[in-house]
Amino acid sequence: MRKFKLPSKKEINFVFSSFSKKERALFIGFTVVLLLSTLLILESINKSFLVEVPMKGGSVDIGIVGVPRFINPVLASAEADLDLVSLIYSGLMRKNGNELIPDLASKYERSENGLIYTFTLKDNLYFQNGKPVTVDDVLFTINKVKDGVIESPRKVNWDGVSVEKIDERTVKFTLKQPYASFLENTTLGIMPSHLWDNAPLELNNANTKPVGSGPYMVSSIGKRSSGIIDYYELIPFKKFVLGAPYIKNITLHFYQNEEGLVKALVSKEVEEISSITPINAENLKEKNYRVESSVLPRIFGLFFNQNQNQLFIDKTIIRAIDQAIDKDRIVRDVLLGYGTVIDSPIPPNLTEYHTSKSGTSITRTEILQKVKDDLAKAGWKAGADGFLEKTTTEKKKKTTKKLEFSISTGNVPELAKTAELIKQDLAAVGIKVEIKTFETGNLNQNVIRPRKYDALLFGEIVNHESDLFAFWHSSQRNDPGFNIAMYTSAKVDKILEDASTTVDETSRIKKYVQFNEEIKKDMPAIFLYSPDFIYVVSKNRSGPSGSSGLRAENIITPSDLYLDIYLWYIETEEVWKIFAPTPK
Repeated sequence: MRKFKLPSKKEINFVFSSFSKKERALFIGFTVVLLLSTLLILESINKSFLVEVPMKGGSVDIGIVGVPRFINPVLASAEADLDLVSLIYSGLMRKNGNELIPDLASKYERSENGLIYTFTLKDNLYFQNGKPVTVDDVLFTINKVKDGVIESPRKVNWDGVSVEKIDERTVKFTLKQPYASFLENTTLGIMPSHLWDNAPLELNNANTKPVGSGPYMVSSIGKRSSGIIDYYELIPFKKFVLGAPYIKNITLHFYQNEEGLVKALVSKEVEEISSITPINAENLKEKNYRVESSVLPRIFGLFFNQNQNQLFIDKTIIRAIDQAIDKDRIVRDVLLGYGTVIDSPIPPNLTEYHTSKSGTSITRTEILQKVKDDLAKAGWKAGADGFLEKTTTEKKKKTTKKLEFSISTGNVPELAKTAELIKQDLAAVGIKVEIKTFETGNLNQNVIRPRKYDALLFGEIVNHESDLFAFWHSSQRNDPGFNIAMYTSAKVDKILEDASTTVDETSRIKKYVQFNEEIKKDMPAIFLYSPDFIYVVSKNRSGPSGSSGLRAENIITPSDLYLDIYLWYIETEEVWKIFAPTPK
């Protein structure tokens, strides 16, 4: 074979010099086209190998209603406190979407009988002041929650649970009976005992100068001339066990009310706010703000008290009330679409507990006519005032019973307007309603606790399915129980008791589906809607998989918005796919 040899410079110059002017121009033109085409092809190939990844940097200003007072996992109950706890503290486990992942724990083991949970801590765990996180800190935190003198809002979650140190990295929890939702309890933030054991919990300076092991730590605190905290500046905690966060600076600003919160957003003092009303959400959306929402696990409905009004024993009446109320109109006119119509005591985001519903093409006019017909068959007739009444004879004496009752509710605008719409809907079928509104404290103390109401328009927060015991078990009918429908059913009691101790998920789901069906048959309440959690997000901020940073199934309380804040990012860069970091 002949050896291939590149032409010499002299040979190239000879060929090039032999070109005519026209040939030389064509040659140069083709060469330029070839070079540009090659560059474009190489650019396209390069782009196909590139991927956009988060990089560290950027800042975000967040507005919150309220002023921090108890920034610790044991006492925190106000939104401002809970938000900061979520940012600054870590638990043994952490919520991640619809599952729990290890946080400070490297692993856990559960005994076959579901009574013993053994957690092992990860290596090299540190608080934000450089001190190590130990099993002693875990014991300290949980024992403070269990202390009846302190009255922690989380105490009920730990009643009947004993905690024991096995060694320097291992802690054991022993339950009196199996509790399906126990792992949720272990998301409780762990406090550094060396900062808290030198003063009463309520008086400790660490309440406003918190130190945890979570994704962000306090870098500075701003106060007004009155001494009230105005803002917290947070920076990433580089030793956060799930990886240092991307956003370099987060500043939380505090406001007295929602009006001040929205003003701060419009004036660009903050970029993100949450827990806003539908009317403000719509106004901000019109101004081109990035408004997002997610259904909350809150059940709003009419809860009937048969002890106060005997009308509610009659299922024909309850069914008529249920069918007459236009739930879609409530969601549309009161919540402006930021809500979901419901017919169950189980929140709509717990989809595994719901059976599919078949659609219906019946019109609103047809529904109302059917309600009127059913009530007429039951003997209810229009009286002189146009509302329904029934005449009965007892012991040769005629008595007239009127189809009327009162609705008690809070003086919150959404509830007051909902009550008014219900009153209108029921009036259309001849049922008379009186609305009684109360200030929140008065409603709780003088109406709900003594159970002095006909029907109560109210909302329940269902953190997880085990909460249904508190709302529907017959043992919870009287104060301080939360069974505000005064509901009694031996069958439902047994289902709830079994479900709360069933660890196997498939079996537990079946039991709650049975519970749901029994409630629907007995109709102790009419379920209306679940509202949305509404928030405004900075347009240049992203989260996991390019989302806004919210995993919708996570949101139970507003502070859950920050559960995956360590994955939020503002700035990005392009790298080859093989060099891209593995998603956390």
